[in-house]
Amino acid sequence: MRVAIVVAICILGWGNPALAGAPDPTIDTSSTPAAGAEAIPAAQPTSSAVNGPEQIWNWHIQNTDIGQADPSFTAKYSGPQSLNHKGEVRETVTLDLFAGVRLWRGAEAHLDGLMWQGFGLSKTFGIEAFPNGDAFKYGTYTPYLQVARLFIRQTIGLGGEQEAVPDDQLTLAGKQNISRLTFIIGRFSALDIFDHNSYAQDPHTQFMNWAMMANLAWDYPADPAGYTTGIAVALNQPKWALRYGFFQMPRDKNSFTGDDQVFQWKPMGSFGPFLCEWGMMAEFERRYSINSHPGAIRFMPWLNEAHMATYHAAIPILEAHGVGADISAARAFRYKYGFGLNWEQEVAESVGVFSRLGWNDGREESWTYTDVNWTASLGTSVKGDRWHRPADTFGLAGVISGASRENQKFLEAGGLDILDGDGALTYGSEKVVETYYDFPIWEPVHVAVDYQFVSNPAFNRDRGPVSVFGLRLHWELQG
Repeated sequence: MRVAIVVAICILGWGNPALAGAPDPTIDTSSTPAAGAEAIPAAQPTSSAVNGPEQIWNWHIQNTDIGQADPSFTAKYSGPQSLNHKGEVRETVTLDLFAGVRLWRGAEAHLDGLMWQGFGLSKTFGIEAFPNGDAFKYGTYTPYLQVARLFIRQTIGLGGEQEAVPDDQLTLAGKQNISRLTFIIGRFSALDIFDHNSYAQDPHTQFMNWAMMANLAWDYPADPAGYTTGIAVALNQPKWALRYGFFQMPRDKNSFTGDDQVFQWKPMGSFGPFLCEWGMMAEFERRYSINSHPGAIRFMPWLNEAHMATYHAAIPILEAHGVGADISAARAFRYKYGFGLNWEQEVAESVGVFSRLGWNDGREESWTYTDVNWTASLGTSVKGDRWHRPADTFGLAGVISGASRENQKFLEAGGLDILDGDGALTYGSEKVVETYYDFPIWEPVHVAVDYQFVSNPAFNRDRGPVSVFGLRLHWELQG
């Protein structure tokens, strides 16, 4: 019955809709806060912009280099997927080449060629709210190449007032109706469409932590780099929007999809049964303003199906065979569902606050993102206008996340999930605080310094706390 309810909600959403970092034209940007974020620019329509020529094609390049270090910390024990308690230094490099072309009226095609190299701390194990948004779950010493995005977007105007569309990584400059219906089909990230937040979205320019780029409790469909094939539909109106998406899930846990055999070098991945491995979500967005300060709230139910084990079925296998035992025998095609709430509010000029809340049913193993079953975050972003440096951004945020009782028992028995696996567990909710300061050294190059404090990493009170120090270099070019 619960599954049927979630399916019904998602179907209703259809009837009415980077790792991210590019503007989503399904969102009414005229009502979005002018924050220190590039993900959803607050473009205000003007007569000159709306009446200007449409851009036929464009290209953009972005490069982001992130280095992070964690000094040694106290740990009573370590497991196969623990954060290294002796401390380490790791780096990641990403390079994207974006290209877009206008096809016919209302239609655009976009390509994103991605190169990545490097590792997260401890090969991206041991922290749920992981500190580096560019630390993909498949690290590499030699660069990997991937067609991360390749999609067509068709926008159908419904009449009324128009707004300007910016020249950006996944949009062509021009104009569009605020009231519109948009279809997107191809290969892209679910985060390109859903769970946007002006202040916490893009680890290349904003907060670096995974919890600030997406809802930790949402096991969103993706390969280890964050991309998959799918379709999205969005209905936008001046004060609200409805969105629906349906995406391919990887056949195996935390693995590449069948598309990656074609769209990636080195090729890997495989297709599963299409009707049994998928993820879908619906999102309702309501925009408003308080004393001329814009804000938005978004509610998103989601439902996945994949060949997952339940924690309850996996625990006896672990008890019989020990830490890290193969739990394949406990797997079957099952549903997993959850909900997310996303809020942003400008409270003063150049100052915004944001929050995400998330929950999932907590009975099945994680498949693509994190092992979190509930989460709550709160933060603020401040532009540097107040100290006469308008291109600077300061951010401060905290997130608390936890595991269901069944998940706790699974980890206590020695289970390994996507990010955690200390071999044992003394449970405590994971708490992370992040602060960063981003500033230009010259256009178009930005540098950011970042600090994160992690208490009870991977839900374990027997390990930590951990301090993570970070430095980011980011630049963009366009033509």
